[in-house]
Formats: sequence, structure tokens, C-alpha cells
Amino acid sequence: MTTPPLPRLAPIPAGLPDAVPFVGPETLERRRGAPFRARLGANENGFGPSPAAVQAMRDAAAEAWKYGDPTSHDLRGALAQRHGVTPDYIVVGEGIDALLGLTARLFVGAGDTVVTSAGGYPTFDFHVTGFGGVLDRVPYRDDRQDAAGLVARAAQAGARLIYLCNPDNPMGGFLEPSVITAAAARLPTDAVLLLDEAYGEFAPALPAIDPDDPRVIRFRTFSKAYGMAGARVGYAIAAPQMIRAYDRVRNHFGVNSVGQAGALAALGDDAWLDRARAQVAAARDRIAQVAQGNGLSPLPSATNFVTIDCGRDGDFARAVLAALAHRGVFVRMPWVAPQDRCIRVSCGRKAELDAFAEALPQALAAARG
Repeated sequence: MTTPPLPRLAPIPAGLPDAVPFVGPETLERRRGAPFRARLGANENGFGPSPAAVQAMRDAAAEAWKYGDPTSHDLRGALAQRHGVTPDYIVVGEGIDALLGLTARLFVGAGDTVVTSAGGYPTFDFHVTGFGGVLDRVPYRDDRQDAAGLVARAAQAGARLIYLCNPDNPMGGFLEPSVITAAAARLPTDAVLLLDEAYGEFAPALPAIDPDDPRVIRFRTFSKAYGMAGARVGYAIAAPQMIRAYDRVRNHFGVNSVGQAGALAALGDDAWLDRARAQVAAARDRIAQVAQGNGLSPLPSATNFVTIDCGRDGDFARAVLAALAHRGVFVRMPWVAPQDRCIRVSCGRKAELDAFAEALPQALAAARG
């Protein structure tokens, strides 16, 4: 029997490679034929969600036969109260990743320029190219994203969007609020600043930006500090006219009812959030000590991971990464030089950090050999 030809794809996806931004740890475990001893590569919060959130999700699971509220009414109300706005300023989505995709769909047409950082978050780049946008990448400066450089490049290129992650993934750096507000004040007329604050709960401070400014969209998540990466709940804060635009393109039943219930309960448990912050801070200190004990340099971090300078080039760091994986320790690394001289280690529980501490000197010896 003759196999029929592949149906014709639309022009933009037809020209894209079959690729995804990340290879998940589950895929890597299947390839190696064994589970990892330490899952320290995905910046998950291994200390877990609030017990109140877990119970709320258990209760909600019994009614999973129902569609989730397409407006996320209760969660939006609680988020609005937390941020000192009304619900008109909040949209909830399936994590920041989904919201970034919707934002690209709203603003990016074929050939439109989007400015981001070289080596920044690959999923954002994936969405932009998926809608036919052209990425213009600005190098990091001193291992931190260059806010002023991003805005200047956007003005030169006539960019529609500017993507800035603060605190930053993959380097863990933090830009002072004054740096962000200065960049926002210099935005080109037709450009929109996407301020990814996925790690905002770990930051020393965040900028005060007028929520009515339609040129800035802020993104937050329950995946990091709240320990709910698997629930896929994120949200954006923006001027009401911008929030209404998301209703034109979003998946209205995309945020499931179990996730909504868990996020609402998590938001009400500030004591657990404070505990998570303390656990992350202690884990950061442990990771830094392990790095220094092996002659490596940890970079300052305002996130739930530590980026470690391996002291050589990207080939050496990749060899260290592979050697750690061979020893059952999953970590990741930046993907663009010169930041790819580093590896990135997520905060985790004691047993996982013990496994990292045991494996690192062996991995360094293997990479050097």
C-alpha cells in the first residue's frame, strides 16, 4: 500500500526544524536506562508546594469532570489583591510559557523584529520564530542581561517586543529596580517590554511600574517559589486593554480546575512561601560551597539555582555536564558563549545536593582527563 504524502504545512511551520527548546529529564532518564539520583537541572522547587495547595488539589480532583472556570475568577481576584490592582489587570495562563506564546501571537507577524538576549530563555525564541518573527539578540554584559542595550537595539531595529528576564535565567543575575524602570522609561513608541519575573519571589526587590502603562507586561508563575511547576499556572499583569487582548487568542479552558484550586490555596499560605525562600537560600549557599571546594566560581544568584563558572570554555563545561549525568546528576548549562563556560545547578533537598557534591569532583576529573 502506498503511503499518502504528508499534508502541506502552513508556510511558517513548514520552514522550521522539528525541535523543542528543552530535552526533559524523563527523556534523558529513558536514554540512560536509569533514573537520576539528583534532579537539579530544571529549576523546579524540589521542596514542594504548600500542604494547603496539595489538599486543595486533592479536593478539586474529585470534580475534575468539570471544565475549569475559563475566567479563573477566584484566582484572578486573589492575585489582583496581592498586587494592588483589580482583576482587569490580570490574565491567567498555562504557565509563563503559554502566555509568552500568546503574546508573540498578539504582536508578532512574519518578518517582525523581536529583541532578546543572546543565550536567554529558549522557549521565548521558539514562540517568536513559530509566528514568523525575526530574533535580534543582544549579548550579556558582565553575565547579566543588558537592559539598556536591549532597549537601544529595539529602537534601532524597530522591534515590536523586548524580552527581559529579571532575575535572569540561565545566569541567575539580578538587575536593580532602578535599571528596569530606566529602561522602561526609554521604550520606543511601538515596542512592548515583556518583563519575565518567574523568579521574582526570590529577588531582593522588584521595580514599581505603573500597571496602566500599556508598554510593559509582567509575567509571574507558580512554578518556582510556590513549587507547582507540574500544575502549569502562570499569570501576566498589564493594563486592562492589553489584558483584554489575550481573550482574542487564549485557550479559554486551558488552565485546569485542579491547578486553579492549588494556586489559590498556595497564594494564601505566605508562611510556606517564606519557608521555601529560606530553604532555597540555604541550598544556594551549599551549592556555592561545593563549587568553591572544587576550585570553581559560583555566580551571585537571586533565583532558585546557582550558575557555576567552570573556568574554561563551553566544551569543557559540556564535558562536566555529561560526566555528571553519567553519575546520575541532572543539571543544565547556558547555551551561548561565553556564558556556556558555566553549568547551572538547581536548588534541591539535602540528599540531592549530597549526590552533586559527591559527583562533581569525579566529573571534573573526567572532563580534565
